[in-house]
Amino acid sequence: MTFFIKIRSIAGLRFKNKTIFDTTFMDNIKTYFPGLTPEQFDRLSQLWPIYKEWNRKINVISRKDIDFFYLRHVLHSLSVMKVVHFKPQTRIMDVGTGGGFPGIPLAICFPDCHFLLVDSIGKKIKVVNEVKTALGLDNVEAIKARAETVNRSFDFIVSRAVKSLPVFMSWVSGKVSPEGFNELPNGVLYLKGGDFSEELAGLRFHHRIYELSAFFDDPFFDTKKLVHIFSSAAKKHFDKRK
Repeated sequence: MTFFIKIRSIAGLRFKNKTIFDTTFMDNIKTYFPGLTPEQFDRLSQLWPIYKEWNRKINVISRKDIDFFYLRHVLHSLSVMKVVHFKPQTRIMDVGTGGGFPGIPLAICFPDCHFLLVDSIGKKIKVVNEVKTALGLDNVEAIKARAETVNRSFDFIVSRAVKSLPVFMSWVSGKVSPEGFNELPNGVLYLKGGDFSEELAGLRFHHRIYELSAFFDDPFFDTKKLVHIFSSAAKKHFDKRK
């Protein structure tokens, strides 16, 4: 019986016994990502109680979604790992991070990479910084800012569908270095649902779409995708390294 077939009957329930909730979901996340170290696994398991507590004070995750925390937030964030395994020293910016997704789960799994988490709403960045401190994530920097005002260069920019792709790409224009060293060309990794073919058609970039339903067996992922968007310059540099 697969992971999500097992959890469908429990995903939306409110568990009084947090230990049962954590064990069920974390054991199955470990099944999908067997390469997690004990320290990474432990930090991921700490996310639920930390966010549950902070969400009572500052609503960064909807009341409906908090009961699907590991499915809709942690696992969705970790889907990036099904496409690329960031090498040490990779620079990643998470735009519109909200409460820290996908940046925080990815930072846990890639401790030798640097993550800049950006959001224009201060209370969300406050929560991100509290989570960072609680988990001891020295590879995370979180700032209140609009993406277009960030004057830095990155290998990858990640986000979870904060705007239409043409608008988003205008925000991050010129912020991705074409010279990379990972197993994918440097670019944008955008988590998005539904049909966005028209949005992609208007972009002057290369792209590849990954269906998340190929990795995870749950209705939540049926329409979810990860699109990798990269420039001709990044592609040229990548092709030279092959």
